[in-house]
Amino acid sequence: MQRNLTPFTSRFGRLLANSASSILVVLAALCGLPAGTASAADTPPRPHAYTQGAVLPYGDATDYGSLSGSTLNAPLTAMARAPEGQGYWLAAADGGVFAFGDAQFYGSMGGQPMNASVAGIAATPDGKGYWLVGADGGVFTFGDAQFYGSNGSEVPTPPVAAIVPTVGGRGYWLLEPDGVDYSFSALPSPPASALEESIVSIAASQVAPDPDVSAGAFCNPYGPCEEWCALFATWVWQQAGIPIPSYPFVGSVYDWVRAHGLALTPNQVPAPGDAVFYGTGPATVATSVHIGIVAQVWPEGFITTVEGDAGPGPVGKLSVVVNGPFLPSDSASYNGFPIYAFGQPVP
Repeated sequence: MQRNLTPFTSRFGRLLANSASSILVVLAALCGLPAGTASAADTPPRPHAYTQGAVLPYGDATDYGSLSGSTLNAPLTAMARAPEGQGYWLAAADGGVFAFGDAQFYGSMGGQPMNASVAGIAATPDGKGYWLVGADGGVFTFGDAQFYGSNGSEVPTPPVAAIVPTVGGRGYWLLEPDGVDYSFSALPSPPASALEESIVSIAASQVAPDPDVSAGAFCNPYGPCEEWCALFATWVWQQAGIPIPSYPFVGSVYDWVRAHGLALTPNQVPAPGDAVFYGTGPATVATSVHIGIVAQVWPEGFITTVEGDAGPGPVGKLSVVVNGPFLPSDSASYNGFPIYAFGQPVP
C-alpha cells in the first residue's frame, strides 16, 4: 500500500531541486530497537548569556566582556562563539549585535523593522561574518555570511529557535522546537539517473506515522507482522523495478547486493537510492540491525536517509521517517549504531 503525503513529498522534491526546503530530522530507531542518543561534537566550553546582559564563564571559558549593568532596548536571546574561542557575539531580540574579545562587529538589525524577534546567531567559519535568524524563520546576513534561504514566508509560520551553519559555512539549518529542521545549503548531489530518482521518490512518498497494528505487533504495509525495516527497503526497490525478493533480515539484503548489485564500504560515497546498512556486519540480527534508503548526499559528506520501522519521532516510534543529515562516520553516535556498508541495487 502506497501512502502519499503530498506536502512532505513536494518539499522533499524541492530540497533535491533547489537550495531551500524542509526536512524532518529524527534519530532512527533500528528496526524497532531503541534509538541511540545523538552526542554533540566536542567544542570549547561555551559561556551563557543572560537577558540582563551578563555572561557567566565556566570551566576554561574566558569572560571577554558583557552588557551587565547596561540598559538594553530588548533582552539578549542568543550567543555565538568566535572561531578561535577568544571572543563571542551576543544578539538581542530586537536584532542588536554586540561583539566582545576578538569577535568583530559586522552590522545588525537594531533599529530596523522586523516581523519577529531574533532567536539565534551563528558565525561563519572564518569569523568574518554571522547570520541572525528571527523566530519567524527570517535569515539576515552580515559580513561574509551568505544567504541560502529562509523560512519566513512559510504559512503558517513555524517558530524557529536556532540557526546552525554547516561545517564549510555553505549553508545552515534552522531548528524548529517541535522537531523539524529547515535545511538551506549548497545543493546536494541530485539523483544521477531515472532509477535513483524513482527510488528516492517512492521512499519519500511513504513517510507517515506508525502503521495500524491493530492486527498485531509490527504489522505493516510491506510484508508480514514482524520487524520491517528490511521489508520496507526491499519494497521500495521492488516498486522501482529492482527484482529483489522481500527480505525481513537486513543481512539477507546485503547478501543479495553482493550477488546482484554493488556493495560499498562505509568510507565510500553512496548515491541517492542506495541502501545503508547499520551494525557491524551482515552475519546475524545482532550485527546487522537496521537498513535505510539514501535520499541525499551533501557536498560536505552528510547524508539524509528514508527509513522504515524507525523512530522515535514526531510521527511515532515505528514509522517511516527521514533521518539526518548526518556524517556516515558519526552514525554510531548519531544513530546508536555504525554503518557497515552501502549497497547499490545495480552494479
